[in-house]
Amino acid sequence: MLAADDIAFYRENGYLMVEDAVSAEQLARLREITYALIEKSRAVSESDDVYDLDNGHSADAPRLTRIKLPHKQDPYYWDVLQDSRMTGVLTALLGTDTALQTSKLNTKAPGGGAAVEWHQDWAFYPHSNDDMLAFGLMLEDVEQENGPLQVIPGSHRGPVLSHHSAETGVFCGAIDPDDPLFHPEKAVTLTGKAGSMTVHHVRALHGSAPNLSDRNRLILFYECRAADAWPLVGSASYGKLASGGAQALWDHFSEHMITGDMTTEPRAEAVPMRLPLPPAPHAGSIFKTQKSGGARSAFSGREKVEA
Repeated sequence: MLAADDIAFYRENGYLMVEDAVSAEQLARLREITYALIEKSRAVSESDDVYDLDNGHSADAPRLTRIKLPHKQDPYYWDVLQDSRMTGVLTALLGTDTALQTSKLNTKAPGGGAAVEWHQDWAFYPHSNDDMLAFGLMLEDVEQENGPLQVIPGSHRGPVLSHHSAETGVFCGAIDPDDPLFHPEKAVTLTGKAGSMTVHHVRALHGSAPNLSDRNRLILFYECRAADAWPLVGSASYGKLASGGAQALWDHFSEHMITGDMTTEPRAEAVPMRLPLPPAPHAGSIFKTQKSGGARSAFSGREKVEA
């Protein structure tokens, strides 16, 4: 459980660092499973439903940007979310009824693993209220040269910046580095030991530079919501679910409850929002969205995001 000062800090700043978010045994098991998945990627030559491949990936030298939906690749990723210190942090910040929005394991390969351009998660999936957050569980030590998460304190209480390309008008999943409301000089860099966890509010501005170290940067992300935060039309992921009908949507929400109970009474609040429409040509991941949508890089000058 979090201390009152920790909760107050999160409310004010929109982020938090939590040490020892899982036990040593849980961390060891998560690493074992993760490295086994990376090993299996040697047999993959194109990005698919499990892997997003980075430039230079090969059977001899696996290079990934992401393992998609890890909670579906191995049930232990789900089990540890429901039964670890993470669970208590979640309910302390979002209440007793919580659900998983999505999960991802950003591997960020050594020697230049792709940056994640500055963005607000809220831009990708606005809901009826913004009681939503992301956990970033470090499976290895994360230091400055690994391309750690950076966040701008207090930005979760400010506006939702445009994540649309000024050239094409499509959703590109990143803000313009020249936006006058973007203040990178205020950024805080979140490093930590394996087993530590970052927490950031769904509206907090954040990003991460390329991995310039000689080892993978393994961070397991869980994006979570209060159970009464319901998605608005426009999110690509829910659009696919909705095509299966109301029962498929209900089943999905039921299966993704972490703690507490479902509700059919969404809580609506007056929160700023923009819909992620029209979509980028390729929107299978944030990396593809930022590249195909024409996002401009804040980490390598002002050119467009590289392939």
